[in-house]
Amino acid sequence: MDNTAEKEPVIKIRNLMKNYKMFARKKDRLLETIFPMFERHGVFTAMNNFNLDVYKGEVLGVLGKNGAGKSTLLKMITGVVTPTAGTIEIDGKISSLLELGTAFNPELTGIDNIYQHGQVMGLSNEEIEDRKQEIIDFADIGEHLYQPVKTYSSGMFARLAFACAINVDPDILIVDEVLSVGDMAFQLKCFKKFEQFKKKGKTILFVTHSITDILRNCTRTIIIDSGNKIFDGDVKEGVERYKKMIVGISDKPIKEENIKQQKPSKTNSDDNTWKSHFTENPDLITYGNNAAEVIDYGMFDENNNYITVLENDKTTILKSKVVFHEDVKDPIFTMTLKDFKGLEMAGTNTLIEKIATGDFKKGETVEVSFKQKINVAPGKYTLSFSCTHFNHRGELEVLNRKYDALLIEVLSTKDTVGLMRLDSDIEIKKV
Repeated sequence: MDNTAEKEPVIKIRNLMKNYKMFARKKDRLLETIFPMFERHGVFTAMNNFNLDVYKGEVLGVLGKNGAGKSTLLKMITGVVTPTAGTIEIDGKISSLLELGTAFNPELTGIDNIYQHGQVMGLSNEEIEDRKQEIIDFADIGEHLYQPVKTYSSGMFARLAFACAINVDPDILIVDEVLSVGDMAFQLKCFKKFEQFKKKGKTILFVTHSITDILRNCTRTIIIDSGNKIFDGDVKEGVERYKKMIVGISDKPIKEENIKQQKPSKTNSDDNTWKSHFTENPDLITYGNNAAEVIDYGMFDENNNYITVLENDKTTILKSKVVFHEDVKDPIFTMTLKDFKGLEMAGTNTLIEKIATGDFKKGETVEVSFKQKINVAPGKYTLSFSCTHFNHRGELEVLNRKYDALLIEVLSTKDTVGLMRLDSDIEIKKV
């Protein structure tokens, strides 16, 4: 049952449009200003008939390539940019971390700007006074707080702006690639504050190019492409679709008739495959241009015997078998271990390991072996394999990916803390 059906959204967007006038020459802009009846501009549509409901307590990850319209959307939600058409309804106080310091006056001191920012956010003087020390402590810029903001370094400016924005106790927080301002100690404070907001059930819109941050933090994902919402739903599913977008693969599956036209390798029969010895994922994700095809994969010990579980203190060999349907120069072979949320825990490829793979002809088959200890914490994971390469334009092309192909379990002979196993030599001396 969908609980959101019984709730009113805290952000309700309907038929949102944003068009920008585009002039070929500067004088065209001037001429149109003087003679508005003679249009001399083109139109760029940054947001196109966009609809969205966001509910209380959701952490919504917004994905999309550069120029897709992510920042335009957030600026319209926060009121920085006016829509060309459509409506945006907000229920609650918004604080945004996308235009840090927009309410700051560079001539005023940092302490004066704390008051000014609070007033812009609708806080009373008493509320600002209550939160002032928390902002000062969070920013941690010392005596610079009493100097004009125009004298600040970019780092100090960002710290104070972030501290002001995060400490107004908003109902809705909008974050756009700004959780990494300042030094490492300040970044840790930023992420801890972000976690506090999540635990309090605040509504968060989170824009980032970090797939890992989306998987770790978000409860729902949307993807924007050329001003259009093309995906809205499960985080892991959205991330996988976004990965396809990055490498220029459409969301259409590989045509079955194209695969059938190829002559399958004898090792690809149901009775004689590595993968038949393991738990295959019926919902594995496969895509690519099919110039090559990952036809088999498995997990072995050092004696080349099948292993049903991966022990994190023993050497494991992960194998994939790839057949080439076209001539390919310098292919890249990969393997990745992910948790069930889709977070990449470990992985490598022949490019990272600086292995020259050479050239392969149509019809050739290759076996690729990755031999290593995989020191992740015990639990259930997926194994992925792929074959890619860089084309003559220097662009990464996916020939074939088999994401989340095998479902495996990792065991450990001892307890672990965190995400990986450490085998430490510990020395204790009385002094």
